Amino acid sequence: MASEKVDNERRAMRWGLTCDKGECQERVNKNGKEVFEVCKFKPTINQVEENTQDSPSCHYYMQKYDALVSKHSLWNYHAFFTIMKFNKKLFEEYLDRKITVFDEAHKIEDQIIQFVGFDIFSGQIDECNLNSEKYDFTDLDSMIQLTDDMAFSYAKKIKDIKESAAFQNNPDYELITGLERRHDRSTQAKIDIMSDKDNFIVNNPVKDLNGNFRIISVKPIDVSKFANSFFETEYQIFMSATIDKSSFCENMGLRQDDVAFVDTQKSPFPIENRSIELLNIRRLSYGSTEEDELEVIKTIDRIMDEHSDERGLILTSSIPRCQKIIRYLSHKNTQRIRICHSKNKDGKTQDEVISEHATDPTGVLLSSSLWEGVDLKDDLSRFQIIAKVPYPNYTEKRTRAKMDKFPLWYTSQTLTKILQGFGRSIRSEDDWAKTYVLDTAVNNVFFKGQQMIPKAYYDVLGMDNV
Repeated sequence: MASEKVDNERRAMRWGLTCDKGECQERVNKNGKEVFEVCKFKPTINQVEENTQDSPSCHYYMQKYDALVSKHSLWNYHAFFTIMKFNKKLFEEYLDRKITVFDEAHKIEDQIIQFVGFDIFSGQIDECNLNSEKYDFTDLDSMIQLTDDMAFSYAKKIKDIKESAAFQNNPDYELITGLERRHDRSTQAKIDIMSDKDNFIVNNPVKDLNGNFRIISVKPIDVSKFANSFFETEYQIFMSATIDKSSFCENMGLRQDDVAFVDTQKSPFPIENRSIELLNIRRLSYGSTEEDELEVIKTIDRIMDEHSDERGLILTSSIPRCQKIIRYLSHKNTQRIRICHSKNKDGKTQDEVISEHATDPTGVLLSSSLWEGVDLKDDLSRFQIIAKVPYPNYTEKRTRAKMDKFPLWYTSQTLTKILQGFGRSIRSEDDWAKTYVLDTAVNNVFFKGQQMIPKAYYDVLGMDNV
């Protein structure tokens, strides 16, 4: 690893100056023996707390440990939940806080589900010297056996290393800690699943282009019984403009009597700045006709013509639908389009595409992934088109199982995404944009989920008398 600052991340990757080992350690040969060597730039939390670390210490660990030793800190969900799930005992003295604030709380279930059950990669199976062909990757009991075998393998590796002469003479605690962490995760996955087998489902395994196994995922249908382990402060504040009390409490395992809910009666943004037109062009679904699809695209063309001198955003439900829109738009409007996903074919990041969009005075972003988490303030978007209602993927096993257990969950997820989409282009009291919804299925979502719609949306959706 080189102690060198490179401002351009893509250039750093080309030069090999990134920390891509994952465990802050690498295999090296010393005196003819293969050993693990810990990155010399990694500080300890005590060094950070006492301000005795070396000046070129790893930026990641400096930030992480600074946050832990500070009175107030700001985390992304993955980093914080990793500590709460796997390193709580290690950092226990630094986690004694009175209040935790969770922003974008409508996404918490998606975050928690990454930490319950397990994802197993082919590399882990190889590391444990196991034969993947021995297991049935569609059967829950077989997957439980796999976690058991992995835990046994890691336990044996730990025992063999600790009993070795090399370890006795020169203990490598970092190596042991890494193996113990992987052992604990395998063990905890089995404990989680065995606590309620009916609550877990095996998703279809992901394979590479040659048909070889890459990753298998076993996830819970209901996360409520696991959620409280991530919320251990005396008070929690959950913030979102798009949640309703009953479904949120059900999902998070919270008693409604223990939860105070603040539902803003009126949006602080003027209604004329955030108008929504439900155009009811056609209903788009798996059974839609080609005529339905083309009529919606024709309407997109017309709206883009009406906003020919402005930037905008088009949201739809999938990458294939984005491609179809591009295929049938008029040539002049196709020239205005930039497809923008979290990952793009040309290697550009989402932020890079949006930066290019900002330099194009009539540019229009087309995406199935910009429903939330993107800030298209002011002239970055003056109109937005919701072409297709973004229902969760019904072909996923967990989605179907979740629907069966919680009938309103499917509607709640869809409604939340639509409402999040409404807010992409109106970011302040002075900002304004016009929203068009083309898919008639939105009416069914609003009808089924009318009790879930926050009051701040009543005026713009014509629900003032509800």
